[in-house]
Amino acid sequence: MPTNQPFPTGSSLSVESSVDSPDSVLISLSLSGDEKAFALIMRRYNRLLFRTARSILKNDDDTQDAVQEAYLRAWRALASFRADAKLSTWLVRIAANEALGRLRQTGAQVWPLNATFDSDGESLEVQMEANPDEQPEATTMRGQLRRQIEARIDSLPDQFRTVFMLRGVEELSVEEVAEVLEIPEATVRSRFFRARGLLREGLARDTDMAVADAFSFAGPRCDKIVAGVLAAIARERASR
Repeated sequence: MPTNQPFPTGSSLSVESSVDSPDSVLISLSLSGDEKAFALIMRRYNRLLFRTARSILKNDDDTQDAVQEAYLRAWRALASFRADAKLSTWLVRIAANEALGRLRQTGAQVWPLNATFDSDGESLEVQMEANPDEQPEATTMRGQLRRQIEARIDSLPDQFRTVFMLRGVEELSVEEVAEVLEIPEATVRSRFFRARGLLREGLARDTDMAVADAFSFAGPRCDKIVAGVLAAIARERASR
């Protein structure tokens, strides 16, 4: 049964914080004033919070500010964190609310994250159209995608690649491709179908790997947030 009790202050704990310490230990040590423990919490969840806030604000600098403020809010409320709760969920909720609050301040339309979203495909496509201010970035992205597709086409087996190039890229008819390559129309269809499947599978793998690396958060950016939050905590303590 969950205890449903706040975490103890940790003043009687002799254990030291480390990267392998469970959340419960880091929380207790943080409540006792161990800044290293709270820094480890931040480093453990920085990427999760950054990606969460970034999905709402769509701007790196605004997101970093939101994440830093979210950690400060979490630090101030840490004594109220319940022992039966999950730290990652609690922190994500704080970061999301902070990001949504900042978005509201800009006057932008804000959809609650738990809202039921009913929309047809056409309106969704309109929302996903490139912003005119972002056209240079969109052009660069299309260039990168084109090169990725070209590389995948080059990797197709010889017997499939030429069929795909003529049928899929040049948009020749099945009959025309069959005539040019002097193969049966049924062979054109089967090779094109197989080539398209291989291309789709390859691009899907590329996309999965790219998604895993999207909005990476490490190194100087991570250090900056940790240092900024600890400095703010020190100022708050000094002003008491």
